[in-house]
Amino acid sequence: QVQLAESGGGLVQAGGSLRLSCAASGSIFSINTMGWYRQGPGKQRDLVAAVTSGGSTNYADSVKGRFTISRDNAKNTVYLQMNSLKAEDTAVYYCNLQPGLASGSGMQYWGKGTLVTVSS
Repeated sequence: QVQLAESGGGLVQAGGSLRLSCAASGSIFSINTMGWYRQGPGKQRDLVAAVTSGGSTNYADSVKGRFTISRDNAKNTVYLQMNSLKAEDTAVYYCNLQPGLASGSGMQYWGKGTLVTVSS
């Protein structure tokens, strides 16, 4: 139904910046939440940041003040600007889309993931 295509991962030095992008395609319900999760080796997948179609945002405490999430509803695309990167930010970052309740779908959609490696 929905496909998510991530890009922007790579290798960066501590203190540097990186910008992730995720473009959604398919049968997208207009009211939804898009976000980024990350998973390091041997760890669970945790929320990094999320933004609703109305523009409300939510951030993990560990990234507040450093990361900024935004979206372009016309392009069905979400972005994550990551500044002041730390070694502990190293993880696979996954794009996520959750349709609103009125869509009748209880599913969440996931991208394949993009690797972010921060060297120190």
